[in-house]
Amino acid sequence: MRLSHRDTVPDTLRGAVIALGNFDGFHLGHQRVVSEAVEWARAEGRPAMVATFDPHPVRHFAPHVPPFRLTTLGQREELFTAAGADAMLVFEFGDELAAMSAESFVTELLGGHIGAGGVVTGEDFTFGKDRGGNVEVLREVGATCGVATRAIGPVGEDGQTISSSRIRDALKAGECETAAHLLSRPFTVRGEVIHGDKRGRELGYPTANIDMGHYLRPRFGIYAVSGRILSTGQQLQGAANLGIRPQFDPPKELLEPYFFDFDGDLYDEVLDIAFHHFIRPEAKFDDLDALKAQMERDCEEARERLAARP
Repeated sequence: MRLSHRDTVPDTLRGAVIALGNFDGFHLGHQRVVSEAVEWARAEGRPAMVATFDPHPVRHFAPHVPPFRLTTLGQREELFTAAGADAMLVFEFGDELAAMSAESFVTELLGGHIGAGGVVTGEDFTFGKDRGGNVEVLREVGATCGVATRAIGPVGEDGQTISSSRIRDALKAGECETAAHLLSRPFTVRGEVIHGDKRGRELGYPTANIDMGHYLRPRFGIYAVSGRILSTGQQLQGAANLGIRPQFDPPKELLEPYFFDFDGDLYDEVLDIAFHHFIRPEAKFDDLDALKAQMERDCEEARERLAARP
């Protein structure tokens, strides 16, 4: 179940333990916060909810920044459900929430309107106008309105904290394996297949063109990918170009997966494209024959890399 913070919370969800955060990547650190909330809820016979903010507060305060999202709301809802949540609560971030004091956020929203019985968040979580609220404020103010608080410290390995920033940096460097390790799954873009200019088909490699939307842009280049057709669940493997296609004018940014051993119409289908391995950067070739020869080598390498996956 998905709820907006403006919705009336059903009686069956009042008293819930809420995992509170942005949870954009839902990486290993986020998973620890949600796991604590679910375990606490189950121990007390309460429902468990995961709260997220959309749009991300950064997008509200700095709309000019480049796209940086690691997941869509739909992806987060699936991930939260798989982690044991009974519902996802979406704080629809805008002028109203930006202007709300930390105290009001706790007493009026969490305690009053939503009826939370407990909240779990990360130790570094901030909220409220001018980021005036933190875990201490949440704990102290929450105690006045029946909202208990637990805080989870940083989750890390090898002396480094796991964070969405680290994952974004890894993806921008083309380090898919590092990102997948921190996320506990490959970085995956979900999008609808749109009509393109049929360049891939003309070259013998028909692609499924997908607009990257609000997703972070990983390093431009060729990737070994897997795909899933959401309507059927069919699994696919292939090679994908992410970038502006320097061989052709005008430049057009697209994610263009070509799937091996697949012959079908994917237009208007929604696909999940998982990034497994970076193969090479984008490049411009002397002619189309050279491009086709390179594409054949790219596909061969992608097949080998995907076949070697555990």
